[in-house]
Amino acid sequence: MTPDPQPSPVSVHAIAARVFPARALTIALFALIALYIALSFNQHGISNDEEVQHVYGRLLLAYYGSGLTDLSAFGYKNLYLYGGLFDLIAAGVERLVPMNVWDMRHLLSALFGLAGMVAVHRLARERLGEAGGVTAVLLLMLTGAWSGALFTHTKDIPFAACMAWVTWYVTQLVPRLPGPPVGLVLKLGVAIGCAFGLRVGAVFAVAVLGLTVLAVSAASGGNWRDRAAHLLHSVRALLPAVPVAIALMALFWPWSVQAPGNLFKALTTFSHFTFELYTVFDGEVMKIGDVPRGYLPVYLAARLPELALAGLLLALPAGLLALRRDPRAWRPWLPVVLAAALPLALDLATRPTLYNGIRHFTFLLPPLAVIAAGGLHAAWRAVRPRRALAAGFAALCLLGCADPLYALARLHPYGYVNYNHLGGGFRHASGRWETDYWSDGIREAAGLLTRHVRNEPHPAGPWKVAVCAESIQAQAWLGPQFVVTRDWGSADFYLSTTDMDCDNVMRGRVVAQVVREGVALTVVKDLRHLPPEHRRPLR
Repeated sequence: MTPDPQPSPVSVHAIAARVFPARALTIALFALIALYIALSFNQHGISNDEEVQHVYGRLLLAYYGSGLTDLSAFGYKNLYLYGGLFDLIAAGVERLVPMNVWDMRHLLSALFGLAGMVAVHRLARERLGEAGGVTAVLLLMLTGAWSGALFTHTKDIPFAACMAWVTWYVTQLVPRLPGPPVGLVLKLGVAIGCAFGLRVGAVFAVAVLGLTVLAVSAASGGNWRDRAAHLLHSVRALLPAVPVAIALMALFWPWSVQAPGNLFKALTTFSHFTFELYTVFDGEVMKIGDVPRGYLPVYLAARLPELALAGLLLALPAGLLALRRDPRAWRPWLPVVLAAALPLALDLATRPTLYNGIRHFTFLLPPLAVIAAGGLHAAWRAVRPRRALAAGFAALCLLGCADPLYALARLHPYGYVNYNHLGGGFRHASGRWETDYWSDGIREAAGLLTRHVRNEPHPAGPWKVAVCAESIQAQAWLGPQFVVTRDWGSADFYLSTTDMDCDNVMRGRVVAQVVREGVALTVVKDLRHLPPEHRRPLR
């Protein structure tokens, strides 16, 4: 037997020149993201739902600590309808790490998001190479609804990360069906179980898996008996994932397995969940149950950076051309396309209750970033042989990166309020789209109020502060000289986000503002000199 020929130094050098710069770019990008997280996690306010979520995590911890006898978690508001994976972990870390609990939660959420970006990188790299993986992660970070939401969207970001890992494992199944290795199947079960441990929306993951297996079996060749056998063997091979997923779902969301119909109850409740809340859509204020069918796709079009939108548009003809060259080219992309298209199609078909823009569909952003990277990659391959076209395309891509990056830098740390130029940009978003719906700017506003009264003599009791948000969102950042009151008529100061015109609910003299791009995100009003008849809320 002759030995394998050794690669020449020239070939090794050529391979290294191609591979290592791309890998170095990947390492550099993730290092920058880690640095961004480290420098930003402690700059954010408390989101509207965060207090109740953390209480829920503590109650779940008490449930397990009591030997499953303390059932208070299942009677606490409607939190039992959600999985508690993130909140349970946060409640456990709270006992071990001596740091501000809200900053800890924001750091933990961002770490979930970082893990989700690793899955995105893998998804794109396997189909597009190392540069494609970098492109997908970069597109995701240029999306303010992702990079700005990493810290405060503590339900949405962890769920999106888990769903990205489900998509990754499903793509790994495709070439291995009908006999995937057991280790891969168990990993898939872990990812699905963790997704259910956050939200019942993980049914989309099961749907993507099921449709992918059906499609692969249908295209496996042979007669209908052969295809049926392929499907049967595939399903049988996937069965080990079921107990793993159910066990993790039961661990992080114990209510879901306490009665046979609980999972279905949660699903139907959230599909048409409604209460007295309003949203704004292209300048029109409406009840959340009355949103138009195009609410989600239009918000996506207004929130995604233009470069990502261009990539999505380019992906369609690129996919058709790829199918023309190779009819089997759909296989590695099917789970990614389904992960993005299936929830969007169901939204268009059923028109569920929606608010906060794309927040509840944050999990669409990772697969959309991968698809957009695919479109840009295909366009680059098409223009690369022509130097002038390649240079022009590269320049447009650089501009497409620089523009949202500059906008996010100017909005920092409130990048989640950013809109692209189609949406008018953040400068023109107020009154047209939802902006700081989480009242993230309340933390900074509390600091501005503290500085405003620094040189004033202290009254006999604490100053009373009315807040157009949850009380803890301001109280956590105000000193003992302030107390948040629900009796707005007796308040000395008023803190409010400008989202949904909440700042105009109370009269008063504006003494401080949290401003970005020349637009106020949060205002502080002094009410002390108002006569009693002007202290009542205007609505």
